[in-house]
Amino acid sequence: MGFLFTSLFLASFGTAALADHHGHLPKSGTISWVTGWIFEGPELAPQKDGYVIGHAQAIGATFNVNGSGPLHEGRATCIVTFIATPDGVTNKGNCFFGDQDGDRIFTSFTGDEAANKGTNTIVGGTGKYASITGSGPWECVGNAPTDNGGFNCRQSLTYELP
Repeated sequence: MGFLFTSLFLASFGTAALADHHGHLPKSGTISWVTGWIFEGPELAPQKDGYVIGHAQAIGATFNVNGSGPLHEGRATCIVTFIATPDGVTNKGNCFFGDQDGDRIFTSFTGDEAANKGTNTIVGGTGKYASITGSGPWECVGNAPTDNGGFNCRQSLTYELP
């Protein structure tokens, strides 16, 4: 009987501790993380007079810069569309960034392809990120031919929860 009680107590305590550790997120703050990406694509559609439109998909893994916390060791996917004009290249798209527990933040982004940076705007979230709002910068290190399409981006989101 004592073993059963102890087992139930430890199971209940352990579950509560995990829920608090993994499920708690302050009502506001900043999440900073790095995503390691691999590009699939791009699909290009050359146009007249030096214009090109295209799209690609990036799949990656997220790592909180603190080594734990929100968006640490999760999955990420971005779908990007871009247009190259005689004056430069811009891109925009949508992403999700997740945790190990499967909770996700969904964003829309815009950016300057030449500068490899832009802004993420939160459009929603699941689990502990439900009803999250906010935005923040992203900046990527361009890939080299020897990287086989791989590259890293540093991102942060300043957020609020209801």
